[in-house]
Amino acid sequence: MKAKTPSDSRTIMTTIVLTNETNAYNNMFGGDLLSLMDRACAIAAQRHAEAKVVTASVNHVSFSTPIPLGSTVEVIAKVSRAFGSSMEVFVDIWVDDAINHTKTKSNEGIYTFVALDEFMKPKKIPDLVPETEEEIVRYNSALHRRELSLLLSGRITPSEAVELRKIFTMDK
Repeated sequence: MKAKTPSDSRTIMTTIVLTNETNAYNNMFGGDLLSLMDRACAIAAQRHAEAKVVTASVNHVSFSTPIPLGSTVEVIAKVSRAFGSSMEVFVDIWVDDAINHTKTKSNEGIYTFVALDEFMKPKKIPDLVPETEEEIVRYNSALHRRELSLLLSGRITPSEAVELRKIFTMDK
């Protein structure tokens, strides 16, 4: 199985925020944004895995800046690391102002997906080879996030959290 790069999974979804997608403050509902993010991440995960995928977890979502009614929203998702049958997908949300020629990052999220075979069992996926500086940082950090998630869910013990121990104890 040939390794892939994050750009192989890059998925861009663009939409405009309409009235029925806004809250009382005329900003995009968080739930509508989460739905867009999940869809873009699922497509990115499918492109990487070349298989059906399911969302295993939403690891992190940041609602940094409100997205006003009428905004053009660009959702960009790419696989940031592959782990056997699961993968982390990082998604960046941009507000694209075509009138003023500006693009502002408003939100980001990190999702985990699992690839499934025809029997709905986890399926091995290609490794990931990051290329850019940002991709390398996200790739390296993904291992820490995964280990923390496994530790918090009780799937590994603190003594098995090797990468996290390195961070907190400065072990090499």
